[in-house]
Order: sequence, then structure tokens, then C-alpha cells
Amino acid sequence: MVNFPGKERYDAQDLRAVVEILRGENGCPWDRVQTHATLRRDLLEECAELCEAIDREDPHMMREELGDVWLQVIFHASIEQELGHFDLDDVADAECRKLISRHPHVFSDTVVKDVDRELELWEELKRSEKRQATAADAMDGVCRTLPGLWRAEKIQKKAAADGEDVKDPGELTRKLSAAAENVGKALGTGGDVTAALGELLFHAVYAARLAGADPEAALHAKCEDYIRTYRREREQSE
Repeated sequence: MVNFPGKERYDAQDLRAVVEILRGENGCPWDRVQTHATLRRDLLEECAELCEAIDREDPHMMREELGDVWLQVIFHASIEQELGHFDLDDVADAECRKLISRHPHVFSDTVVKDVDRELELWEELKRSEKRQATAADAMDGVCRTLPGLWRAEKIQKKAAADGEDVKDPGELTRKLSAAAENVGKALGTGGDVTAALGELLFHAVYAARLAGADPEAALHAKCEDYIRTYRREREQSE
């Protein structure tokens, strides 16, 4: 049994201490054997639950889910500390340095005219830090574990910054129609349906960007609409 002091209110240091105890010699057998890989899905699920709390505008749920995400950050940092690579303070140090470096208009005498220029400056500094010499390098640097629609959106934006984009509604409509036709052909002939669907979805993201819509949010909204419609039709048929 670990004698941990009871408090009226715990703080951030207490959470770090609790994780250290759980990972320690007399801690929890489950916590002690966890690795980055075994916790990967938990991290994704906790982030998703936090996003749901944000969507619901529920501060109580948000407080709980922020705690769960925070726990994941501390847990992963604790694993690395045990391996002798870095600790949570190193994580904070690196993040502070990055934020200061990428906000020269706040922490130095650099002047930006508006938010658009601020975002451009952020991307320029990011590409410089990551040694991304070309737009292709920047595209290759987009996280591969992002939801596919968001990854496509970020890649398209980086291409757009390099002068390559689809902005004409007529051209986009033709591309969408051709892509949809290719899906139909692939289904009918046993062709490469995956490639055809990828092309269709990629052009659908162009459409979302042209409309100023979030492609993931659009698909989630359709899912909710489909559930409501399905439920109503089922109830009416019973």
C-alpha cells in the first residue's frame, strides 16, 4: 500500500506523482507494463472524447476529458523518462522554445499586417525548422495518421500555397463527375476500386475547401443525418 497524502485539492505536480507511483515498483501491474504502443489507441480515444466534449460545449465533460488527455501526455513522458531519453519538463521546454520561435511578431520586433500573414509566417518558420525545401517536402511532412480527409485538406493547402489548386467550380464538377464514373466502372469491372474511391474523395475535399467547409465535419454531419433518418423510417415501418 502506498501512503499518498489526501488533499482538498490536487494540482499538476500531484498528477505527475501519482503516475510515477503507478509506474513504480509497488504500483499497478497494468500501468507498469504499458508502452507507447499499448497506449496509442487510448490516446486517440481520449482525444476523440475531448473533441466530443468541445462539440457539446460541455465544460464539465471537457474538464474530465482534458484530464484524461493530460494523463496520456504525462504517461508517455514518464515512459521516456524511465528510458533516460527525456522527461515532462523537457517536453515543456521544447514546446516553449517552438512557440517563442514561431511568434517573432510577439517575442521580437517582427511586424505582421494581419492574421493571414501571421499564418504564412508560421508555415515559413515551420518549413525552415524542419528543413522542408519544397512544397513536396512540406506535403510529405503532413502527419500520416490524421483522418484521411483532413490529411488531404492539409496536402491540398500546401499545394495551393505553391500555386497548384482547383478553384473553378466548373472544373471541379467535371473532376468529381469523372471520378464518380471511374468508381462505377471499377465496381462493374472488378478494377481498382480503392484508387478510384481515393480519387473521388480527394476531389470531394477540394469541393469542401472551395465551400469553406470542414470535410470531416461534413461527413460527420451526414452520419448524424443518416442515423436520424434511418431511425425515423424504422420507427414508421413498425
